[in-house]
Parts: sequence; C-alpha cells; structure tokens
Amino acid sequence: MAAQEIVIDSTSLAQGAAGGVLASVGIFLIALLGLFLIGLYVYHALAWQRIAKNQKYKYPWLAWIPFANVAMIFQLGGFHWALAFLFLIPILGWLAIMVLATISMWRIFERSKYPGWLSLSYALTIIPYLGFFIGVAYFVVIGIVAWEKPQKQQKATTKKKTTKKKTTRKK
Repeated sequence: MAAQEIVIDSTSLAQGAAGGVLASVGIFLIALLGLFLIGLYVYHALAWQRIAKNQKYKYPWLAWIPFANVAMIFQLGGFHWALAFLFLIPILGWLAIMVLATISMWRIFERSKYPGWLSLSYALTIIPYLGFFIGVAYFVVIGIVAWEKPQKQQKATTKKKTTKKKTTRKK
C-alpha cells in the first residue's frame, strides 16, 4: 500500500481562514446585538416599573413580564387589562394595541405632570425609516418620566403687596 500524499493548497487555506474570521466576527456581532437588546429590555422594564410605582400601582413588577407589561400599561391608562389579548389578532389587533397603548401613555404622562403628546414617540415608531430614531426618543421619554421630577409649572400669580397709605390728618 502506498502512502497517500496530502496536498495543501494555499488558496484553499486562505479561504478557510477568511471564512473562519468572518464566522467569528458574525458570531461576535450577534452576541453584541443580543447584549444590546437585553440592555434595552432591562432599561424598559426598570423605567415602567418606576412609572408604575410613581402612579401607586399595586403590581409594578409586572413591567418585567413581556405580555403582562402591556396589560399593566393599559390598567394605568384606565383600560381593562384583558385588552392585551388583542396581540392574538394579527395586524388589526396589533394596530389596536398601538392605539390603546398610546392613549394609555398619554393619560399616564399627564398624570405624571408631563405633556401627553410625549406618548406619540411610541406611536410614531411605526413610520418606516424614521421609526428607529423615534424609538430612541421613546426610550428617552420614558426615562425622563420615570426618573426626573417634573418642573413645577410657572403660575402667573403675583403677590399683592399691601401698602398702607400714610394718611395725614389735618387738624
């Protein structure tokens, strides 16, 4: 029996190395994206938990449960929690969830002494291409509502100075 000769071609070796490097970079990027998404989820849950505590909601820990956090937002906004089951209806149910969540957030933000129109940062994330940037604005808004105290509204109250007129009596 003759020994088999192993021939290593330099081009196939270079292609294999390049493929390995690309696969490693791809796995690294996927892991980085996963960590980023986990960070966003934790931030979102912490912000909504704080908002719920500020609103004196009985179960603020529901902010950590994916389906229950929508039900919590609905309850904070004055809707029934069961409307969260609209998630089960494709497209129309999802649009209804978006509208109801926007209305709920409007009410929540106003109760927190912030302008209700800030809730539009959630609703406008549906816009193609701009949705990402508006989504960033949504995370900023819930962070402000959760952790920053609202500025006291400037009232146009003027203090009335009581001045006593000096009266001189003529005798």
